[in-house]
Amino acid sequence: MNCDFCGREESLPFVCNYCGGAFCADHRLPEAHQCRGDLTQKRTVIAPPTTTFTWSESSSPVAPAVKSGNAFSPVEVRDIVVAYLGLGLAFFIALQRNPFSGASISLVEVLGISLIAVGPGFVLHELSHKFTARRYGYWAEFRMWPLGLVLALVTSAFGFIFAAPGATYISGVNITKQENGRISIAGPLTNVAVALVFFPLLVSSGSFWRDLGSYGVFINIWLALFNMLPIMPLDGAKVFAWSKSRWVLLFVPLAIAFLYFAFG
Repeated sequence: MNCDFCGREESLPFVCNYCGGAFCADHRLPEAHQCRGDLTQKRTVIAPPTTTFTWSESSSPVAPAVKSGNAFSPVEVRDIVVAYLGLGLAFFIALQRNPFSGASISLVEVLGISLIAVGPGFVLHELSHKFTARRYGYWAEFRMWPLGLVLALVTSAFGFIFAAPGATYISGVNITKQENGRISIAGPLTNVAVALVFFPLLVSSGSFWRDLGSYGVFINIWLALFNMLPIMPLDGAKVFAWSKSRWVLLFVPLAIAFLYFAFG
């Protein structure tokens, strides 16, 4: 979103507790943005929000409710594309350690399988967080996490992928535990849905399509399972805090399915 004073795009804006405007770091102070609020009165302290996906228990500054237009900012589109390509490359590297079911398959086909299998799962996972949060009236945008992207690439060389190249940040006042849990569980449930879409390809007669189905199902199960781990800042921590029964009902089948595809 843009600073109300200078118009500069700011991914984590500051909200003035006197006038309620959203400002960049340079204009966050009342005197810097020529605040029109009543500075003689005791300021109203805005409670920090609870976010769906942050790198700690703390949260980003409050942003105003989103408007109907401008669903994606240029920065968000860039970060989604870079994170998607980086995660696709990480799975491409990891899959080199796991032979495909078919006979001979080229590296180009392996790369294609990786990108096609990762793309819908990763992008739709993040968009489900975003639009579920927007349905509740909260600001939500994806931001790439460079360190997480590097970790994904490094761990892929060992056949294990730290699948957290970024996060959808949610900001709003007084987000309830139930809302936060529903926003969080939307991502893993989307991965389950995408895995089911790939599932019919498992019985395909062509080796390429069979491999695409196999890894499409496996990768999306892994993305869902990884994000459902009950540790911050993953989705599972918020789901577990909201409803332990719902967490169990989703996590246990995912763990069984992952073990089956990994070792079956």
